[in-house]
Amino acid sequence: MKKKIAKKLKIVVFTGYACNNNCRFCIAADKRLLPQKTTAELSREIYQARNKGAQILEIIGGEATIRKDFSHMVSLAKKIGIPEVICATNGRVFSDLSRAREIVEAGMDTLVFSVHGAKAAVHDALTRSPGSFSELCRGLENLKKIGFSNINGNTAVVKTNMRGLPEIAGFYAEHKVRNVEYIFVDSNSGGANNNFFELVPHISKAAPFMRRALEIGLKAGFGQWKVRYVPLCHFTGYEAQISEINEKALFLTEHWAPDFKNLDVVKSRAAVGRRKTEKCLGCRLYGTCEGIWVEYLKNYGDEELHPVQ
Repeated sequence: MKKKIAKKLKIVVFTGYACNNNCRFCIAADKRLLPQKTTAELSREIYQARNKGAQILEIIGGEATIRKDFSHMVSLAKKIGIPEVICATNGRVFSDLSRAREIVEAGMDTLVFSVHGAKAAVHDALTRSPGSFSELCRGLENLKKIGFSNINGNTAVVKTNMRGLPEIAGFYAEHKVRNVEYIFVDSNSGGANNNFFELVPHISKAAPFMRRALEIGLKAGFGQWKVRYVPLCHFTGYEAQISEINEKALFLTEHWAPDFKNLDVVKSRAAVGRRKTEKCLGCRLYGTCEGIWVEYLKNYGDEELHPVQ
């Protein structure tokens, strides 16, 4: 009999939505002007997360690292006993060696770099921030210089970069990024919703490039590379590399943002964000699959979904 794994409580604290990039697909594209949380508010939330038993604290924005108090927040979380502190970042701040060293020395456990193109032309066009790819690369080199290797990655999959996913996979492999998520863009709100047909690919067209990226990772010895927010009928045989399946098995995830608090991310995503249709009935993966984004179905329909026998 398999021993049941105790799930870890992961609390994701949003510092606000200010960012030094302006990504075309950003889910928070319409929230940029909302007030940032104050240092006092964030400190209070970090204590609350510890008191609630959080084993993982993820600090994100916007871009959390551009805050002057960012290192203090990391240090505070570690000082009061939160075991693991993670930050998802566009990586640009780490191009400053002194800032990179300061953040690492504050106690950062893992950084997740967002890479949306393997070359500046693609990445910078999507971030709408000239020089952002160069700074990201310099950030990776600076972290290597100071001996920090706990770097993960994520890539938003949109029309502009989907054909370049194998090249992005090569970039991750070259930099020995052990854990990567290729994220099928969330079209329910923000930039991808505002510019749906410009940015959101058909899943049947994006999936082959996403699978190829996973294969490149496996060949390079990285079994922890995954895809996120995809219907499983396009990823049969890759069930071990589906982020949501992993998330449900290992974590209880909460999001604490300036404008909302979500105490069960997995449950709410299934209830509100994604859907399966009648076409999915009879699929052997029906109980595991979360379907696809609601806005995707409104715009493209369900013709690309097919039940797995």
